[in-house]
Amino acid sequence: MILDDNSSVKPDIEYPCEWGYKLIGTDITTLQSVIFDIVGERPYTTKGGNSSSKGKFHSLNMRCRVESQEDRDKIFKAFSDHKDIKMVI
Repeated sequence: MILDDNSSVKPDIEYPCEWGYKLIGTDITTLQSVIFDIVGERPYTTKGGNSSSKGKFHSLNMRCRVESQEDRDKIFKAFSDHKDIKMVI
């Protein structure tokens, strides 16, 4: 069986749009502070995610309006580069 690999095809995203980020860190309160520090006055929503079985890691889902691919990537990079964020999805 041969599978068609379309991984190089980018989805057609119309901007502005709502975009979601899943942030993983060791403290929910710190994750909330990081979100505010990065997006500032931009309206956003958060929703609790999961915690690891031993409670060491927690996730928080965040959504906000992004104006462009560059805007979306800038937010992702800011989260990725922050010392209190272990992973961004």
